[in-house]
Amino acid sequence: MDAARLGLAHGPVEASVARLHRVRAAAATSRREIGIIADLPGPKIRAGAYPEGGIFLLEGETVDLAPRSAADETSSAERTVVDHADLLADLRAGDLVALGDGGVQLAVVEVGNDKAVSIVRSGGRLQGRPGVNLPPGRLSAATPTAEDMLLLEAMCEAGVDGIAVSFVRHADDIRAVRRATGPDGPMLVAKIETKTAVDDIEEIIETADAVMVARGDLGVRLPLEDVPHLQKRIIKAGVSYGRPVITATQMLESMVHAPTPTRAEVSDVANAVFDGTSAVMLSGETAIGHDPVGVVATMSRITERAEREFDYAGWGATLGIQQAAAMVDAPAAVRITAAITAAAWRAAADSDAAAIICCTNTGATARAIARFRPTAPLLAYTPSLQVARHLSVAWGVDAIASEQYSTADEIVWFAVMDAVGRGLVHRGQIVVVLVGSPGDDEPTTDVLRMVRIR
Repeated sequence: MDAARLGLAHGPVEASVARLHRVRAAAATSRREIGIIADLPGPKIRAGAYPEGGIFLLEGETVDLAPRSAADETSSAERTVVDHADLLADLRAGDLVALGDGGVQLAVVEVGNDKAVSIVRSGGRLQGRPGVNLPPGRLSAATPTAEDMLLLEAMCEAGVDGIAVSFVRHADDIRAVRRATGPDGPMLVAKIETKTAVDDIEEIIETADAVMVARGDLGVRLPLEDVPHLQKRIIKAGVSYGRPVITATQMLESMVHAPTPTRAEVSDVANAVFDGTSAVMLSGETAIGHDPVGVVATMSRITERAEREFDYAGWGATLGIQQAAAMVDAPAAVRITAAITAAAWRAAADSDAAAIICCTNTGATARAIARFRPTAPLLAYTPSLQVARHLSVAWGVDAIASEQYSTADEIVWFAVMDAVGRGLVHRGQIVVVLVGSPGDDEPTTDVLRMVRIR
C-alpha cells in the first residue's frame, strides 16, 4: 500500500494515534514512506456498535430506533441506538432510514416518546458502527464540527500527514480546516459525498490538496445511477487541477468475507484506473475484513494490470488540449507550470527518457507533471519528509528525501547523481528534470532540463 486512512469515527482518538505509530514503525521496517490520513467524522450520524461479528436483519422484521443514552450503549438486532439526541424529533412516520451505504433500509411506522418503530424494507448485515442516513434536509450540521476540531488538533500533534474532511459542502469548509492547521499543516483531502459539493466541485478542488470520490454516501444522497458519471467528472476535474483523486468505497466489498472478489468488483477497480484516478482505497475490506493482507495484494494486482492497458499517450494529449483552452485567464504561475509540465511530458515521450526527476519543496511540481500520466518513471526529490509522505497518494510518484540546495544547478546535479547511485537511471540514458521555485502567489515550476547521463 501507499497510504493508510484512520477512521476517527470508530473508537477513541488514542486508538487512532496508536495505529498511526504502528503504521510508522511498519513503514520504517519496510523502508517506505507511507502517508497517513486521518478521516474526520464530520456531522455524519452513526449507530452504536453492533455485537462482534455483526447482525443480520431480514425483510419484514421490526427494529426499534432510539437515541443513544450512554457512550457504551450498544445496538442489537432488535434495537438500533443512534448518536443523535434529536433523532425522534427528526423522524416522521413513513420515513426511510438507510444504514451503512444504503444496503439496509428501515421504514418508520410509528414515532413515540422514547423510540421509533420501523420495519425492515431491505435487509442485510450490519457490523461495527455504520452510518445512519435520515431523509434529506432533516439535518443542518456544518462541517467541520466542534468534535472534528478537537480530533484535528490531536491528530496534528501526533504528526499525521493528511486530514480527510467529511461531508464537505463548499470550499469554505476546507478553508475553515486550513485556518486551524496553518498553511504548512497536513494535506487536506476533500471528501465529495454531498450534492452541494458536486455543485461546487471546481472551487473545492482548487482549495483542497486532494479529493476523494466517497461513493458510499454519495450514492445515498444522489441517485445511484449518477455515481459512475460523477466519479468520472470528479476525477477529470481533480487531475486537470493537479490534485490527486482517491476513488473509494466498496471497491472489493465482497472480500470482507470472501477470499476472492466478484468479477464486477475487479472491473470496477480497473475502470477507476482507466478513468484516471490517482489512487484507489479500501475501507471495510481492511478495517473489518477477514484477510486485509490478501485484499491489498489483490487490489495491487488489479491496478498494475489495468495500468498496462492505460492510454497514456491519449490521456496526455487530451489534457494538453484542455489546459490550453483553460489557461487564458489563469494566473501567471499556473500558466507557466502548465506550459513547462506539458513540455516535459512531450520531451520525455519524444526522447524516450529513462525518468522524469521532479525537484520540489512543496510537491506541486511532481503533482503537476503526474497529471499527464507519463510513461517514464516519476522520481520526486524533496527536502521535506512531510511532502514525501503527501506524495504517497499522487499518481506514479516515487518520493525520495534529499538535502536542501540553494541553486537550480546544484538541485539538478545532486538529484541526477542520486538517481544514478540508486540504480534508477544509468549512464547513456536521458532524464528530464523539472525544478520548482516559489512564485508570487503559489509555487511555480519554471525550469526544464534534459540531461544525458555520461
